[in-house]
Amino acid sequence: MSFNPLDHRGIPLDKQLRNWRELDVEPIDPDHADPYTRCRIIAMNGIEVEALLFSHQFARNCPSMDVKRQLAEVRYIEHQQQKAVNWLLPGSASALETTIAYEQVAVDLTAWVARMEPDPYLKQAYQFGVLEDFDHLYRYSNLYEMVQHRKAEKIVDGLTEVIPGRPTKYHHRHPHDNVREPYDREAAAPISKLHALTIMAAEQQTMNFYMNVGPQYMEPIARQLYQEIGLIEEEHVTHYESLVDPGETWWERLVNHEYNECYLYYSFMQTESDPRIKAIWELHLDMELEHLRLACDLMRQHDGREPEEVLAPELPQPVTFEPNKAYVRELLDTQIDLTTLGAGYVREAHERFERMQEEIHGGEAPPSERVVDEHRERFGTDYRLSTEGEHPVPELREPRSDRQ
Repeated sequence: MSFNPLDHRGIPLDKQLRNWRELDVEPIDPDHADPYTRCRIIAMNGIEVEALLFSHQFARNCPSMDVKRQLAEVRYIEHQQQKAVNWLLPGSASALETTIAYEQVAVDLTAWVARMEPDPYLKQAYQFGVLEDFDHLYRYSNLYEMVQHRKAEKIVDGLTEVIPGRPTKYHHRHPHDNVREPYDREAAAPISKLHALTIMAAEQQTMNFYMNVGPQYMEPIARQLYQEIGLIEEEHVTHYESLVDPGETWWERLVNHEYNECYLYYSFMQTESDPRIKAIWELHLDMELEHLRLACDLMRQHDGREPEEVLAPELPQPVTFEPNKAYVRELLDTQIDLTTLGAGYVREAHERFERMQEEIHGGEAPPSERVVDEHRERFGTDYRLSTEGEHPVPELREPRSDRQ
C-alpha cells in the first residue's frame, strides 16, 4: 500500500516534547537482538545526526529570526529523537563491537542502495564504496579477535561475510579524486536524492565515531588502525556528499532531509522484528510527519514553490537490511581493482594515486596490513567468516605508472 507523507498530519510540534522518563529507553540485548535491529538503530542515528548538523548550518546562514526559531524548536525535538535512538545501543558493547556493527551497516545498506539506484553513475559510486567498507569490516574483525579474543561472527551473525575486499591500503587517494559529479536536481529521480542523503549520513557518523573512539584504545595497532580507516571515512564522506546537487536551495534541502527521515522511519517500521523498537520507529515517524509539514510551509513561503515539485508522490520501496553476499561477491569479481581519477573510475594506477600512496605509506606497511599480519603471527591465519566456503579474492594489481 502506497504512503505519501504529504497526505498525513503527525503529532503537533507542541505535543512532541518528552520527559526524562520517556527518553530513558531500554537498550537492546546485545546477545539476543536481531543484528539488523542494531543496524537499523545505527543507521537512524546517522540520519538524525545529519538532520541536526544540517539544521545548525541552515540556521548559521539564515537571516530570518522567525525561521531560526522554528529550526531551533524542531531541532530540539530531533535531538531528543537522536538520544532515544542512539541510547538503544547497549552500554555493555565495546567501541570495537560497535565499530564492527557500523561496518555491517555500511556494507549492507550501501549494497542495498546500489542495487536499487536507477542512475548508473550514482550506482557506480555506491558499488565502488561498498567494497572499501567491506574490507574495513575484515580488518576490524581481525583486530577484534586480537584485542578482545572474540569473533565477529557473534556480531554479524553470518548475515554479512567477513572476507577481504578492495585492500584498505589502496583506498588512500588524492583528495581531488574523491570528488564526484553531482546529480542534476532538475532531472534526478526523487529516490536518487534520498539514497545520496542516506549514505552520506551513514558515512558521516562513521567518520565522526572513529575520530572520537580511536584514541581511547591503548593497543598501538588499534589506535593506528582507527587512524587509518578514519582518514578513509573522510574520503567517503567527500565521495558521497559531492553527489548532492549544490544548486538545491536551503528550503529544498530542508524538505529533502525531512522527507528522507519519514522514508527511513517508515521503512524500518515496516521491517522491524522487535515490537518494542518498532513502536519507537512509529512514534518518530509521527513526529517527522509534522516536521515535514512545517518544512513544506517554509518552502512555500520563502522559496515560492510547492514541495510536490521536488518530492516523490509516495514513499519508494522500503529500505531493507538483508544479506547481500552474492551481490558483494559479484562486485569483488568485477570491480576490486578500480580506483578513481577525477570524477570517474579507472583500473590503472595514475600519477596522483602513486604519489599519494608513496607519501602516506612512506615505504612501510600501513596499519591495515599489519593488523592482518599480526593476527596471522598469533593465530596462524587471518580471521574470515565465509558462508560459501573458500572464495579466492583477487588482489588489486600493483600500481602501474602512467608516466612510463
